[in-house]
Amino acid sequence: MSERARHHTFPEETIGEQAYRLVAELYPLCRSITGDGVRQSLDILARRIPLAVREVPSGTPVFDWTVPQEWNIRDAYVRNSRGEKVIDFRQSNLHVLNYSTPVRATMPLAELKKHLFTLPGQPDLIPYKTSYYRRNWGFCLSHRQLQSLEDGDYEVVIDATLADGYLTYGEVYLPGETEDEILLSCHICHPSLCNDNLSGVSVLTLLAEQLAAAPRRHSYRFLFIPGTIGAITWLAQHAAAVSRIHHGLVVSGIGDRGGLTYKKSRQGNATVDRAVAYLLGRSGLRHEIVDFTPYGYDERQYCSPGFNLPVGRLSRTPFGSYPEYHTSADNLDFVTPVALGEAWATLRDILQLLDGDGKFINLNPYCEPQLGKRGLYDSIGDNELAMLWVLNLSDGEHSLLDIAERSGVEFGALREAAELLCRHALLKRLDG
Repeated sequence: MSERARHHTFPEETIGEQAYRLVAELYPLCRSITGDGVRQSLDILARRIPLAVREVPSGTPVFDWTVPQEWNIRDAYVRNSRGEKVIDFRQSNLHVLNYSTPVRATMPLAELKKHLFTLPGQPDLIPYKTSYYRRNWGFCLSHRQLQSLEDGDYEVVIDATLADGYLTYGEVYLPGETEDEILLSCHICHPSLCNDNLSGVSVLTLLAEQLAAAPRRHSYRFLFIPGTIGAITWLAQHAAAVSRIHHGLVVSGIGDRGGLTYKKSRQGNATVDRAVAYLLGRSGLRHEIVDFTPYGYDERQYCSPGFNLPVGRLSRTPFGSYPEYHTSADNLDFVTPVALGEAWATLRDILQLLDGDGKFINLNPYCEPQLGKRGLYDSIGDNELAMLWVLNLSDGEHSLLDIAERSGVEFGALREAAELLCRHALLKRLDG
C-alpha cells in the first residue's frame, strides 16, 4: 500500500473535527508561561491522555535562566469618566499585556497611552503582547478603539498577582519495546490564539491518545510546555533522558490553510529530517522544507550546541509571515478541521516511518536465497522487488529509509518485506 493510500485510510474528517473541538474548548482560557490558565488547560488534556503535571518552583536555576514568578490574573479593565468599560479583559484576554504587574490607578489619557499597544497597520485587530522578563503593565486594543478614546481621566485596574509559585507543564511518557525515544513538543503558553498555540496542543493530544492505545517499538515523550523557558527547564532537569532522544519534532502553527512547512534540525540530515522530506515528497500535499535557523520555537533549545538533538519543526505558514499572527484574528475562524486532520495524519505517518525504520542483517548473504521454496514469491502482491532490495542492502549498514531513498520502492512495502523475511529467518533486525 502506498504512503498516500495509507494517508487516507483514517477518517481525517473525524480527527480534524475532534481537534477543532478541543481548540474551541481551550480557546477562552487565559494562558501564560505560568499560572492557573496553564493548569486549567492541562486538566482538559488529562481527560484524554495519561498526562503527568509537573511543577518547578519559582527561582529554580535552569542553565543561564531562572524560573520566573507565577502570574495569575482575575480581571482587568479601563473605565472612562462615565463609568463605561472601554477596555475589558473579560471580552478578550488579549486586551491585557501578558504578565502585567497589578495596577489600580486613575490617570489622564495622555498618561494611559504610554501603556496602550495597538497595530496601526491592522487597525481592527488586537495585538498579543507580553512582558515576561521586564516588569511592566499595559493594555492591548485595536487602533480604531484607541482613536475613539476621549480626553479625560480613566480608571485603570489590573487585578493580577506576580509572586513566587511554579512553572507548570504537562508530560506524557509512553514506554515502548525500546528505551529509544521520539520527542514531540508544543507550547501551551499563549492566551486565546488558535493557530499559534492551540493547533499544536490539540493535534499532539489526539496523537498521544492514539499512540497510547497502539503497540510501539520506540518510547514516546510528549511535552506540553511554556515556550522557551519550559523547554529550557525540561532540558535542565532531564539530562539523563536527553541521551535517549533519537528523533524529535516541535509542532506549532499547524491549523491554518497554508501548506506544510518543515524546518530541519540543526544536524540538517538527521533521520527525522530525511523521513519528513521523504514522506512529504510522496504525499501530494503542498509543502516546503527549510533549513535550520537559531530563531523560532523550542527547536532552538533542543538544537542548541550543547544538546544538538535531532529535532525539527512541523508547521504550516511560518510564524510571523501571516497577518493573523499574534493578533485577535488568530481565532476559531482561522483554523480548520481539515488542516488539523491533515496535520494529524501527516504526523502519524512520520511516526510510523520512524518507528518502523531500522537496520537489518541478511542471514543468507551469499547470493539470493531461493524465495520460491519458501512460498515468498507472490506472497504479498508486488513485493518481490522490495524483498530483493531489502535482502541486498541489509548488510548492517543500510536502514530501511536508506533503502527507500536509493531504490524508489515505498517505505511501507520495504517494511512489510523486512517483517516477512524476518519471519522466514532470512533477515534479523539489529536494533531490537
